[in-house]
Amino acid sequence: MAERDTETTGTESAEGGETTGTETVPDPAATRSGPGRLLVAVYAIFALAAGARAAVQIATKFDEAPLAYVLSAVAAVIYILATVALAMGGRTSRRIAFAALSVELAGVLIVGTLSLADSEAFPDATVWSGYGRGYGFVPLVLPIIGLWWLRRTGRAARAEATGR
Repeated sequence: MAERDTETTGTESAEGGETTGTETVPDPAATRSGPGRLLVAVYAIFALAAGARAAVQIATKFDEAPLAYVLSAVAAVIYILATVALAMGGRTSRRIAFAALSVELAGVLIVGTLSLADSEAFPDATVWSGYGRGYGFVPLVLPIIGLWWLRRTGRAARAEATGR
């Protein structure tokens, strides 16, 4: 949870804000509040999609393109990690989310480039092939938005901690 001064202002709610009487004041530093909820939802959908795709591919035709299918499974694990870390929103979770999103962005860029440069190495597509072309390039844009969101909410948390 985002750290708050609950002694003088109230108690922290599960929604990432602070309860004062009957009203919840949104915590601007919470990664899971506001647009962060949409980000968490999109990551959850991608975790489900990539996980299901990888499970089916590994179970039914692993020998055809093992590298592509393992990379899809790795993408699913990273999406799950990012989903949970963004939803939790605490200091450690923010660090985990930053690491997961950074690895995801590097994976999309590396796998995307390799899949275009050496298509024979990827006889079947991964989530990250062609920079996420099969998913409307969302896998390329999503970690950039996620990193921006972490930076934005991190600034709010620092400003709140210093009283600015």
